Parts: sequence; structure tokens; C-alpha cells
Amino acid sequence: MLDPSRVRGTVVDRLAPLREDQRAIEGLPVRLVVSLVVGAACLSVMLNLVNGVGGLAAAEVDVRPTPEVVEAGPQELTLRVVDAEGDPVSGATVIVDGGTASLDGVATAKTGADGTATVSVDPQLGANQAEGTLTLDVKPPAGGSYVDRRENSHVLVIQG
Repeated sequence: MLDPSRVRGTVVDRLAPLREDQRAIEGLPVRLVVSLVVGAACLSVMLNLVNGVGGLAAAEVDVRPTPEVVEAGPQELTLRVVDAEGDPVSGATVIVDGGTASLDGVATAKTGADGTATVSVDPQLGANQAEGTLTLDVKPPAGGSYVDRRENSHVLVIQG
């Protein structure tokens, strides 16, 4: 049988040099700092490479209605779809739906080469309702680098 005091003494004797060695305490923070600096530099280089690639970026589209304020009743709306720089976007589908004003269904149109589309709508306001809105949505053309993530403009409908 092993004597527990003898085994314990052996382990303590083996760990004694490690307790007196100060290199591990000093070396660990230096290694962590070097790793952190190298990692941050690599991350910076990778982010610059990704930002430099223009093919991965998607342009936000927006709808600009004309007129922006209409009276209740049958109306013709001209809707111009533009990208972030204000250039026209052709082949986009524009959807007009009732917001706080009501419509009989949904009106859709596709933009032409000049980025405009015309829709016929007949917005109605409820009883005791002085104003309402029509919501506009855009489905960007397929195969393009366009997206519609932000909220688009609204058309204000007022009582005539």
C-alpha cells in the first residue's frame, strides 16, 4: 500500500519549480497582445477587401409619386422608381395598396425605360375621416442589384 503522505510530498516537490517560474505569468499577456494585434490587422484587411468589391453591393430603390396629395375619388398616379443616385429603374413592379385610405383591391404597374409607371386608383375615405394614405411598394427587377428594404413614400388622400 502507498503511503498518502509520501505521494503528496512527491506531487508537491514536482510542482515547486513551476510555482517559482515567473516566465508563464509574464509571457501569457504578451502572447495575448500579439495575437490581438495580428487578429485586428487581419480583420481590417479583410473588411477593406469586402468593401472594395462593388459587385456585392445592392442599391436601394424608392418610389416618387406624382402627385403626392390627391383627393378621394378616381385618380391617375405617375410613379417614378429611382435608385439611390436618383437614376430611373426600368422593369420594376410598383404596387399601390390602401393604407389608412381604402382601395378596391391592389393596383400594380411595371416601370418603363424612363422608370415611370402610371396606375389608376379610386381611393376612398371613411366616414368622419379627413385624410388617409396609400402605401407604395416596389418589387425590383429580377436579375438586377436592386433591393427595397426601407419604407417608401406614401400618397396622401384628402377629402375633396
